[in-house]
Amino acid sequence: MITPKNLKKGDKIGIIAPARKIEMDELKASIAVFESWGLEVELGKNIFARDRQFAGTDQQRAEDLQSMMDNPEVRAIVCARGGYGTIRLLPLLDFSKFQKDPKWIVGYSDITALHAHLNQNMGVKSIHGIMPLNFPKDGTESQAIKSLKNSLFGKGNTYEFDKHKFNREGKVGGEITGGNLSVVYSIAGTKYDIDPSGKILIIEDLDEYLYHIDRMMMNLKMSGKLENLKALIVGGMSDMNDNSIPFGKTAYEIIHDAIKEYSYPVCFDFPAGHVENNYAVVLGCKCELEIGKSVKFSY
Repeated sequence: MITPKNLKKGDKIGIIAPARKIEMDELKASIAVFESWGLEVELGKNIFARDRQFAGTDQQRAEDLQSMMDNPEVRAIVCARGGYGTIRLLPLLDFSKFQKDPKWIVGYSDITALHAHLNQNMGVKSIHGIMPLNFPKDGTESQAIKSLKNSLFGKGNTYEFDKHKFNREGKVGGEITGGNLSVVYSIAGTKYDIDPSGKILIIEDLDEYLYHIDRMMMNLKMSGKLENLKALIVGGMSDMNDNSIPFGKTAYEIIHDAIKEYSYPVCFDFPAGHVENNYAVVLGCKCELEIGKSVKFSY
């Protein structure tokens, strides 16, 4: 896997909106933090465009991402927020210049579609981490923001936290892949699909019906994606919905049931995804995961 160059003071980073629309007020806190790190911030030309729920048309959003990828002065690209729409851009993009001069791309949730292409098809690492929409407006640098800084500047991270009752103990090392479960499910069978065999798979999700979680886990299971993992990491499964006739299981219980026949280590309640402490994870990197009386994850 190709590791983009670490950032240094004086570098320029770009902020774009490849999915849902964004307002300037929602970016101010992150811009202040990035500038306090000694970085110069450049906003996409179309970042405040509007097209229904999107931040402009597909062509406008793709133009911003393409411009940032092709600009040699921009050393990292931060996605302002998720929502939906990133997958619509992938066929419109030319990655030839980016392949010769890869740079960090940051985001989570809907940005999983872009991560998948970078990691699976281009062999380039990327950062699953907090986005500008989620930066505290009071300027506080949360642990999630500090972990993003460490990842961008090449310092790495080590996370330790309490175990969950559904955890399966073990110690493994390997490449990590994945992201948002709904997006991983949506790209199945396409040229952007991921192959997690022999890797550590991380999944998270937000605002899904519980039976949708079950359906997506059945897809991963029946397509063989859960069979040969080195380990499974389950991040936040936040704000789940249920029908008037209850499904009868929580999201964690659904996932726990789907993988009960496998023996690899499993970590639930990992601090990533739509949670307060959305710790950065470098997708495509080699990491170490130790699950016992507590959990330790490092890269």
